[in-house]
Amino acid sequence: MKTSKSLVAAIVFATASLGSSAVLADDISHSQQALNLLDDSAFFGASFGMNNNDDTFLDQFTFTVGAVPSNLDAIVSSISRTADTGLNITGLSLYGSTGTLVTSGNMSQTGAIDVWTLTTDNLASGDYYLQVSGNMVSDTAGSFGGSVMLAPVPEPETYGMMLAGLGLLGFMSRRRKAK
Repeated sequence: MKTSKSLVAAIVFATASLGSSAVLADDISHSQQALNLLDDSAFFGASFGMNNNDDTFLDQFTFTVGAVPSNLDAIVSSISRTADTGLNITGLSLYGSTGTLVTSGNMSQTGAIDVWTLTTDNLASGDYYLQVSGNMVSDTAGSFGGSVMLAPVPEPETYGMMLAGLGLLGFMSRRRKAK
């Protein structure tokens, strides 16, 4: 009796193990792409073909911040006829070249239209990459597109010169009023 209970338990366990093996999603990420910054701005994006339902992606877009520290603003979006077709963007992040997370983006909208934004200040010179993550929600094709803009951060000396100039203008104006 004890042996038959153990045998039945083993069969139930084996059947449950076989039945629970879920189909794993494929990684359909593109290879890392270098952004061509033109006047410190660039467009980026990717497209995915049909028959990739439930597959995931992590696409990376590299760029370099020059000698002057910069502020960064980025946006990425996708559009579909409905929320049940195309792709779903699940993240937008900025990483240093060593893979260290600098900051994560914010989801502004999800559904038929996905919109993510990312903002960070005072990026030091060096290499970085934006990472867009997501998954396909149907067997239809899908794509996303975005843009990134770098704005140089003024050096402290620039503020000092500006304040000195304003002070000099104020002194000269006051002196003229006194005469």
